[in-house]
This record gives sequence, C-alpha cells and structure tokens, in this order.
Amino acid sequence: MNPIVYAIPVFMMTVLLEAWVAHRKGKAIYDIPDAITSLHHGVLSQITGAFTKIVAFAIYVAVYENYRATQWPTDQLWLWVLALILYDFLYYWFHRMGHEVNLIWASHVVHHSSEYYNLSTALRQTSTGFLFAWIFYLPLAILGVPPVMVATVALIDLLYQYWVHTELIGRLGFLDRLLVTPSNHRVHHGQNDYCIDKNYGGIFIIWDRLFGTFAEEREGEKIYYGIRKPLRSFNPVWGNLHYYVDLWNAALKLKGWRAKLGIWLAPPAGWTLEPIEHFEPEKFERFTAKISLSLRGYVLLQYAVLVPFIMHFLASVDKLSVVQSGLYALAIAVGTFSLGGVLEGTAWSRRLEIVRVFGLGIVFVALENWFGFVAPLPLKIVFLLTCLLSGGWFLFISRNIKTPAVQEKIA
Repeated sequence: MNPIVYAIPVFMMTVLLEAWVAHRKGKAIYDIPDAITSLHHGVLSQITGAFTKIVAFAIYVAVYENYRATQWPTDQLWLWVLALILYDFLYYWFHRMGHEVNLIWASHVVHHSSEYYNLSTALRQTSTGFLFAWIFYLPLAILGVPPVMVATVALIDLLYQYWVHTELIGRLGFLDRLLVTPSNHRVHHGQNDYCIDKNYGGIFIIWDRLFGTFAEEREGEKIYYGIRKPLRSFNPVWGNLHYYVDLWNAALKLKGWRAKLGIWLAPPAGWTLEPIEHFEPEKFERFTAKISLSLRGYVLLQYAVLVPFIMHFLASVDKLSVVQSGLYALAIAVGTFSLGGVLEGTAWSRRLEIVRVFGLGIVFVALENWFGFVAPLPLKIVFLLTCLLSGGWFLFISRNIKTPAVQEKIA
C-alpha cells in the first residue's frame, strides 16, 4: 500500500485546520483558487509518480545489486539514522541544482509558483521530478544502503517538509539553527532579494550553513512568495510545462548547438556574474480569479469528490493493467484540468466540466466494477445524485461564463 494514501486525509484535515486558524486570527494566507491549484498539482504529481517511481526504484535496486561496496544491515537503529542524514545531504544537492540548472528548475519551479505560503503550498509538487531526482541518490546504492531503507528515509524526509510550509509558526530558537523550520523555509520560498537561492535543506539546515547558502528570516521585512516570472494560471498541466516551453523557445532563437545546450544547463538567471534584477515589493501583484463565492464552493466540492478517487487509484494501481491505470489516471487528470479552467473562467471549461461531472456520475453507476472497486447500490445512488445536483448547480452559477474572467490584485 502506498503510504501517501494514509497521509492524504491528514493533509486535508491540517490544511482545513490551518485555514480555520488563519481566518480566526485575521491572516489572509489562503486564496481558494490558489490553494485548489496547489492541490491539483499534488494530484498530478501522485498520478505520474505511480508510473515513474517504480522505474527509479528499479534503477536503484539494479545499481545496489550489482555495484554496492558493502551491504548495510537493517537491524541497527544508528544505520537508519545515518541513512537519513546521508539522504538529506544528497537531497540538499538535488534541491540546490534544482535552483541552479535550468533543466532541473523547469521541474522544481512548480513548487515555487504559488504566491501564497501555507500547507497547501507544500502539496504543489512537480510531475516531472522523476527525470533527474533518481540520479542524485545512486551514491546510497553504491554505499550499500538497502532499497527498503532508502525508501523509508526518503518518505520521512518528504513528510517532514510538509509542516514547514506555514506562516502561523514563528521563530523556534535553537531549532532554527539546526533544522529546516517554517522560518527557514519561508526564506527559501521568498522573492525578496536576500531570499533567492537560500535554505535548500530538507530536514537539516546545517548543510546550508556549511556550504554558504543559509539566510535568516529578517524581522520587519515582509516576504513575498512566488517566482519572478509569475505563472498566472490555474491550469496544473501548464504549471508543469510552462518553463520547459520557455526554454525550448529560447533555444530555438539561438544558433549553434553549444548555445542551445547552454540554455538548458544555465542557471535561471543565465550565464552572468551580474546580480539578479532587484525585487520591488511595491510592484508585486498576486494572481487571483474573479469568480463568485458559489463557483468557488463548487470547485471545493469537486475537489472533495476527487480525493477518494485519487486515494483509490494510489491504493489499487499496482493491481490494475497498464490500460486500466492509464484510463483511471486520465480521468483524474481531466478533472484537475477542467476545474483549473473553471477557476480561470474560460468558456471551453464550462462545456468540459458539464460533460465531466454528468459523465462521471453516469459511468460510475453503470459500471459494475470501478477499477477493482464494487460499489454498493446506496453509494452509487448517493454519488449519482451528488453529480447530478452539483452539475445542475454548476449549470446555473456558470451560465455567464463566456470569456476569461481572471484579474490581478495588489497584495
């Protein structure tokens, strides 16, 4: 069983709890379109990961079986702790390269594209990270760290990073000097000049202190989140691809293979010793959607409906055929794509969403077996009614969607 299946309910409950606490404190750290977009990116990341992580793991196992220098026993606690420390060290370098090499930044930029900083931002993960991440952890295979051990510490490292994505927790004293904490990681996500390319650690901030990439959160200077070239989209597919498209277009304009290759390997700021452009907070604008409260509620409802499907997909994907897995993944991905269009107010998304929500209800009821799950009749009836009623609600509240209705607002 994929352990993320068990983590998803915890993620959802803590996101809701943080949003409630922030509301009670009068802190505007959530925007529904932005948060839903982050969650949609997380859904796509888990879908692609279901197909790609097994390949990366197989490569690790092959290197471990054929090239390991020794073999670590799994019955000694200190070796598990050492494996976690070594993994986090390699994560630091992978994360750092994700900011210093365009080709890897094209994947990692997804995680930084939100202009808000909250627990939903932690779930805004890339769908293309599998392309290069596995390379950085092969030294563990050569050292003889067993696959089960590296898989476990990788999960620990990943889950640890969830809680640091919040503005509700302030400075933590001594812990800020040793660990990656909310204060340290807020700096990492900032656009402010002093925040750029700082604080790469996953669990331990000591790597940044050792290698000169640490910056302490400044008292009295508001951090502005996001990326210098804003995404300005709620489409999770475009969110994963936009920087690759930018690199491709830039490479096409250059002559010679060295120059074209250089674009992909250069830092995001280019091959220059000049400092990056100064960030001017007074010009910063957040991207949001000008849609009704009812439409926001509809999107929230549809995401809530989507959650059980992604959990079932992750729990059953290893039992399905490739065709079944592909169809199931496509159905979920279309949901995120369609709802992203709804948030942007596009006319095409209205037609797609109507077909999707009514079609999903009908197909779920009509199929005797939903990708290995035999739904009882009462559940089918409840789900069909949910789709029909929410679809009718959507028809009514979205009848004026004709052109994109997206605006920017000054933070």
